[in-house]
Amino acid sequence: MKQKLALSKVNFILIAIGAVIIIAGLLLMTGPSSTETHFEPDIFSTRRIVVAPIVCFVGFIFMIFAIMYRQKGNGNEDKVKNL
Repeated sequence: MKQKLALSKVNFILIAIGAVIIIAGLLLMTGPSSTETHFEPDIFSTRRIVVAPIVCFVGFIFMIFAIMYRQKGNGNEDKVKNL
């Protein structure tokens, strides 16, 4: 008897895409840091303060969508199997 998982293969693929988007956002946040002797003005760049958090947020929203996504079908498959 084959056990059915709660998430399908499509869900796992979408979750992986969401994880890649989040990792891309985190990589956009990286860069040189300031030290006590040298101030790095790049820490206030638009990429690190605005773009990267938005990309991460979109990735997390996409992950929620990926988990809740259900393929369209007639919906009677489970009812027929249980009878």
